[in-house]
Amino acid sequence: MVVECRTLQEATDLLHHCLENGEVVWGTHFRNALADEGLMIGDAQAVLRTGVIYSAPEHDIRTGEWKYKIVGKEPEGREIAIVFSFKTIERVFLITVFGLESMKK
Repeated sequence: MVVECRTLQEATDLLHHCLENGEVVWGTHFRNALADEGLMIGDAQAVLRTGVIYSAPEHDIRTGEWKYKIVGKEPEGREIAIVFSFKTIERVFLITVFGLESMKK
């Protein structure tokens, strides 16, 4: 069952719910991208807790899921984005992570 599209605030609230009371699944691609970016799990956790979802979710036609992007600063001050989807209202799946300075070049 696909989790329906959420408003930016609803997605933020649901993400925080998953962090506190649900499950966070660190996908293989996410873990590899984290290492490639020189980031640690704690860096990602900081962004997930304090970041902001600025843009509308994207619909993945392959899976039917809605993908969200949260942007924030890791503890050292580097701005990063994390793309995620909700597998259930209790489980968030982290898809990828990237530094935003690489996007500005």
